[in-house]
Amino acid sequence: IVGVNTFRDPKGSPTVIPDEVIRSTTEEKDYAVDSVHAFEARNESRTPEQLQALQSSAIGGGNVFDTLLEASKVASLGQLSAALYSVGGQYRRNM
Repeated sequence: IVGVNTFRDPKGSPTVIPDEVIRSTTEEKDYAVDSVHAFEARNESRTPEQLQALQSSAIGGGNVFDTLLEASKVASLGQLSAALYSVGGQYRRNM
């Protein structure tokens, strides 16, 4: 099986491998994308201030977790990640 994570119990109990992988339908994917876009649109006036506070906290050694929790109320995961990448860089595995 490619692309499926399995858990191996260190105590030796058998690993359960699923018979099939269940994939989202196109409609489910579209709904998820549309939901994120609607969330971002609803909060577009408050998001820049929260993302700036998150970046300032990350640069200044503040409580990033607390600021991240507040920012997550108005910003999507993509927006949060981009804000943090812009001030802290992004990990790239050496291939």
